[in-house]
Amino acid sequence: MYIKCWGSRGSIPVSGPGYLTYGGDTTCLEVRSDTNDLVILDAGTGIRNLGSLMTREGCSACHLLFTHVHWDHVMGLTAFTPLFNSACNITIPRLPFGGNYIEEALDTLFSPPTFPVPYRDIKKHITFAEFPMDHFTIGNLSFDTIPMSHPNGGLGYRIREGNRQFVFLTDNELGMQHEGGASFEEYVDFVRGSDLLLHDAEYTPEEYAVRTGWGHSAWPDTLRLALTADVKRLGLIHHNAEHTDDAIDNIVNACRDDILKSGSSLDCFAVGTDTVMAI
Repeated sequence: MYIKCWGSRGSIPVSGPGYLTYGGDTTCLEVRSDTNDLVILDAGTGIRNLGSLMTREGCSACHLLFTHVHWDHVMGLTAFTPLFNSACNITIPRLPFGGNYIEEALDTLFSPPTFPVPYRDIKKHITFAEFPMDHFTIGNLSFDTIPMSHPNGGLGYRIREGNRQFVFLTDNELGMQHEGGASFEEYVDFVRGSDLLLHDAEYTPEEYAVRTGWGHSAWPDTLRLALTADVKRLGLIHHNAEHTDDAIDNIVNACRDDILKSGSSLDCFAVGTDTVMAI
C-alpha cells in the first residue's frame, strides 16, 4: 500500500519561510493499492497538486472519500483539475455527515456567489455511489469506519490490504467525547496493531487547555493512543496553522522522549506535504 500526503495542515492553508519542511496545504492523502486502485482521502488545498499529477498520468478513475466536510477538508476541490473534465471518472461514496449527504455539501460549495462555475457543470463528472457505512471495499482495499469525536461528526478510516493496516483519524478529539463520537477505548480497539496510524495532534497541552471542545487532540493524548494500541508507526497530522517547522519539530522531539522513557519501539514522525509512507 502506497500512501502519500499532499497536505497536512489544519484549519487554513499557510505559507512563508517558517513552513518549508511540513508545508502549508490543508489535508489531502493519496492511497494506492498494490493493484493501483486510487483512493483520495479529503480534498483540502493539497488536492490541487495531486490533481495535476493525475492529469499528467492520464488517470481514468479514482474514489474520493471525506472524513467530514468542514471547509479546510473540501476547499481544494475548487482547483482539482480532474473535476472539470470527463477524462477521469470520480466516484464519491454518498456517506452522511452532520445530517447532510456529501452531495448536498458539495452543492453548497459550488454555489454562487462564492464560485463561478455552476454545480450542474461539475457534477456530471462525478458518480455518487451508495456505500455501506461500516465496511466496504474499493478494488484491493478493504475499509472500516469509526465515528470521529468532532463537532458535526465525521468518519475515521481503517484501510487493509493483505496483512497490512493503515488508520487515518484526523480532526479527532481524544480529550473529550463529542456527540456521536467513540470513546478512547473504542479508538484503541480500532487502531490496535496498525502498521501506520495518522492522527490529529494539533495542540500542545497548553493550547488544548484553552481549546477543549474544538474537536482536535493534544499530542500527549495522540501518543497515548498509539502506545496503548501498540501501533508500529505514528504520523502526527493536522498541524496547527500557527505551528512553524520548528514548533512541529519540538512536538516530535517531545513525543520521542516520552517513547524512549516508555521503552516502546514506536516510530513517531510529523507528516508533511510530500511525505511518502509505504506499508
